[in-house]
Amino acid sequence: MKIRILLLISLFLIYHFTFSSAQADDRPNIVLIMADDMGYSDIGCYGGEIPTPHIDRLAAEGVRFSQFYNTSRCCPTRASLLTGLYQHQAGIGEMTGRKPDSTEGFIGHLNEHCVTIAEALRPAGYRTYMAGKWHVGSKEKAWWPMQRGFDRFYGLTGGSSSFFRPKGLYDGNELLPIPDDPNYYITDRFTDHALKYLREHNSETPFFLYLAFTAPHWPLHARDEDIAKFRGKYTQGWDELRKSRFARQVELGLVSEEQGLSPRDFEVPAWDTLADQEKDDLDHRMAVYAAMIYRMDHNIGRVIDQLEESGELDNTLIVFLSDNGGCPEPWNTTTPRGNSHLGGGTIEDIYNPDKGGAISYGQGWANASNTPFRRYKTQSHEGGISTPFIMHWPKGMKIDKGQVVHTPGHLIDVMPTFLELAGATYPRFVDGHHIHPLSGKSLTPVLETGDRDPHDWLFWEHRLEAAVRHGDWKAIHRQPTDRWFLFNLGQDRTETNDLAEAYPEILDLMKRKWWDWALTHNVTPEKLPPRPTPTEAIDFRAKP
Repeated sequence: MKIRILLLISLFLIYHFTFSSAQADDRPNIVLIMADDMGYSDIGCYGGEIPTPHIDRLAAEGVRFSQFYNTSRCCPTRASLLTGLYQHQAGIGEMTGRKPDSTEGFIGHLNEHCVTIAEALRPAGYRTYMAGKWHVGSKEKAWWPMQRGFDRFYGLTGGSSSFFRPKGLYDGNELLPIPDDPNYYITDRFTDHALKYLREHNSETPFFLYLAFTAPHWPLHARDEDIAKFRGKYTQGWDELRKSRFARQVELGLVSEEQGLSPRDFEVPAWDTLADQEKDDLDHRMAVYAAMIYRMDHNIGRVIDQLEESGELDNTLIVFLSDNGGCPEPWNTTTPRGNSHLGGGTIEDIYNPDKGGAISYGQGWANASNTPFRRYKTQSHEGGISTPFIMHWPKGMKIDKGQVVHTPGHLIDVMPTFLELAGATYPRFVDGHHIHPLSGKSLTPVLETGDRDPHDWLFWEHRLEAAVRHGDWKAIHRQPTDRWFLFNLGQDRTETNDLAEAYPEILDLMKRKWWDWALTHNVTPEKLPPRPTPTEAIDFRAKP
């Protein structure tokens, strides 16, 4: 690790002295903002009713994607986002924490065959800052942000904690005591440190800021004044909420009215069948969830204000996204499967600063968060892997503001985009270790023309759920059913019409392509669907 750090510092010094002869550095600053467990429709510019004026401003002045994908889970998404690779290539095919019998794709922390965005940008002269949730390796110091390219860090190396009295909080490499400030709230404090880094930054060099909020991930914790803004506003229930959000999405041009709204999830009861006390309790939970998103948006507004005050906003690329779809957890902890719509923990837990864990809003609200799609976090249906994705860069946009881009994108595209704009070189070797070639492709053509050439193939795997997309076709293998499904997303993005029996040749070829990817990207083959026999080429332009 010491050799790795010295090599990266050497590259930085070479670049610094080479570049210092230039009169000005007009490369953009980069701010990458991630929400945690936030569904596709939870913010205003994606159909939500929760007031998010600052995120909406980024969308109105930039571009947003209607079909952008994550990997369906916290750790794998962060691994893929930070490295430009599929998560298995980076070592985090599932969750963090090394297991004794782990294969290369599942060691549970970022491996030595990848570099982070920070490790790639720092040698190119960028200062690199992070505030928020790391969650790509916490057990050993060598896996932490400061050892993986960041100059400054404040946040959690793990996945979740109380928003009021968090455990496992670090400033740089120093473990901090549990906060005893009664006004401490982690969303605000992450932003405080991010703003401190920006204010103290030397404006002669560009910066990269990674602001990874834990909101609205459980536990449900919000400021009282924010909860009061939403209490009583969700008594209409999730069925009506899904309908109203879908109508706004159609109006915004994000989805097609012809494709319709997916049916309420089969595990979620109709709102009207619930008892009055259950409805009141669930209204309360959704109010807290909304308050968490509202507070996050408020803090994003603080970042925008700081960039404006410093004169940096015009030449700063801001990217906003979420790590996975809405979260139905706990499945089998506080409440048994079948009552997951009631959420986890108690209402009292929401107001206990020492409580952590899955104090949650429940499966019914998660279903609404993912409007108009099916399923949830950890699953490969559109509800699990679809994220809002916004790019805002006033100086670099050549197209009209506020456009909706319908060409699919993926987390693996973020790193190559940043490298291109920064003029940074992606290494082939670091400290004697081969670095996997980037899997993604730059998004910069979108800012210039409003579109780009799509990926030929995209792939997913998490917890034995497999998926592959080619054009409008998407195949999914769901472990509980042990079978493959086939959908045409051009006509049915809500994945309600299974075409597996109607187009077996297409499904067979997609399964084979998925297996080719799995065998070359560190996905554990012995635990996954049976490999199909080779088939002849199929014309994917055919429409059902």
